[in-house]
Amino acid sequence: MKNTFHFLGALALSAVVAFGAVSCNNTKGEGAQDTAAAASDSLAAKGSIVYIDMTRVMAEYDMANDLRAVVETKVQNIQAEITRRENNLANAVAKYQEKVQKGLMTRTVAEVEAQKIQQQEIDFNNYANQKNNEINEELLVMNNQINDAIGTFVAKYNAEKKYAMILVSQGDVPGDGIVTLSAPVLTADPSLDITNEVLAGLNEEYIASKNAK
Repeated sequence: MKNTFHFLGALALSAVVAFGAVSCNNTKGEGAQDTAAAASDSLAAKGSIVYIDMTRVMAEYDMANDLRAVVETKVQNIQAEITRRENNLANAVAKYQEKVQKGLMTRTVAEVEAQKIQQQEIDFNNYANQKNNEINEELLVMNNQINDAIGTFVAKYNAEKKYAMILVSQGDVPGDGIVTLSAPVLTADPSLDITNEVLAGLNEEYIASKNAK
């Protein structure tokens, strides 16, 4: 008797890899300190079109880093349990195949054992898929919380600044000269970059909220 068993361990938590890659690029605390030290009022006048470097905001916003740390811990725990269950299933398969090859079970017993292992595989796959869905939901809620906090703050911020438009881009800002970023902001004068102000305000508001709690 020959049985082929398929495992979903690697695929079931594909979101973990993407999440881990983003998380590893962000060091909590260091970016926030740099932001606080560098923050200054933008030179852009009312009615200007300004921009925010969202890569920096996501890397240096304390709330984003705190939420990512919480979700990352949950993901690691889920991955550990997935791995444990996958190893148990693999061991069960190996022991079954060894007994069959050595002729240690009758055909009837072997068929019963095969059915048990197949049910274990089904249970494992269902569990892995369920946990994958939970991770995706955690990531979605986390992103929604971060986006809502940023959107709410920027709306209040611009009620005072009264810029004509605030664009969002990604990239780094050279020390001087024209700034080159990814779309939608292709080039811009550094004086139109309000990232420092926004980051300082976001972190100040978040720290005040944490202290209030």
